[in-house]
Amino acid sequence: MTLAGFIAYSGALALAAAIPGPGITALVARALGSGFRSSLFMSLGLILGDLIYLTAVMLGLAIVAQTFGMVFLVVKWAGVAYLAWLAWTFWTSGITAENVEARKGKDGFVASVLAGLTLTLGNPKTMIFYLAITPTIVDLRTVTLAEYGILALLTIVTLLVVLVPYLALAAKARWFLKTPRALKLLNRTAAGFMVGAAAAIAARQ
Repeated sequence: MTLAGFIAYSGALALAAAIPGPGITALVARALGSGFRSSLFMSLGLILGDLIYLTAVMLGLAIVAQTFGMVFLVVKWAGVAYLAWLAWTFWTSGITAENVEARKGKDGFVASVLAGLTLTLGNPKTMIFYLAITPTIVDLRTVTLAEYGILALLTIVTLLVVLVPYLALAAKARWFLKTPRALKLLNRTAAGFMVGAAAAIAARQ
């Protein structure tokens, strides 16, 4: 992979992670209810789930990519359709004050990590990123073990850079995330990013 390829992967991952979804909502709720530390532990579980998906893609889809190009074409358009549906959902409803309401908890490190891991493994948005977007950025047929290591490291760093500000904001500014105007702006912005991402994937050859 080239430097441009690594940068493109990091940028796409950062955009996908920054768009509010089940993971962000759960992290914000945890930060509001249990504070920064507990939500940080949960974010480590989310990151672990991403690494599992990345590994599965590199091991499994690399083989498929060599012989079944049509599979990726189908997955690509399924990803476009899903992102478009998410955009519509966020534009019309999105995150509300009710689903970021804090739930007090005293989960320890292991419980918090497992909660984040379970959430990521069952999150359609994460699945779409690794199944539909990653193959359009990374040539799975030529990735070496060293390049996989770099991608894994970039995944950890990128997700921490994106998620930690969410946690800090939620822990310090609960009032902001419960303001209807702020939530509307957040939802509309997320919808716009999703439309842009869907268009970019559709246009990519």
